[in-house]
Amino acid sequence: MHGRHGFKFGPGFMGWMKGFGFDTPRMRRGDIKYLILEVLKEGPRHGYDIINSLGERFRGYRPSPGSVYPTLQMLEDGGFVTSQEVDGKKVYTITENGMKLLEERGDRGFRDVSEVPPGFELWQSLGKLAAAVNEGGRGADEATIGRLTEILDKARKEVYSVLAES
Repeated sequence: MHGRHGFKFGPGFMGWMKGFGFDTPRMRRGDIKYLILEVLKEGPRHGYDIINSLGERFRGYRPSPGSVYPTLQMLEDGGFVTSQEVDGKKVYTITENGMKLLEERGDRGFRDVSEVPPGFELWQSLGKLAAAVNEGGRGADEATIGRLTEILDKARKEVYSVLAES
């Protein structure tokens, strides 16, 4: 999306990093169900806890609720997990069929987090900064644009200072 000052950051912003050897971890279609089952092997959990667990296990990958909750429903419909209300939250538990599904999958693991290139977090931070600038600059007055520009110029100078020292 173009802002009034020509900013263009959005969902595709991180895509340009691929040319530098940085890519967000990707999964094959359908892997999310196996990841969820792996997490549930450790014990019953609610959806948000599953999302957090996956984010901790697979650096750089944090599934959206829009991918987790429909997958949980599909797994429940297939008899691979069960659910029950606990303290107002739907808690999921893996079933014997879910365990069998994991066993049948075998050792075709997921992308190892060690494959994430060094410095990946730096590029993620840059993307977050770009998103914040885009959000802050959208429809902002000239004074706000000026302050944001000063902050970015100062940050750029500090980065060059760090690079000069190394």
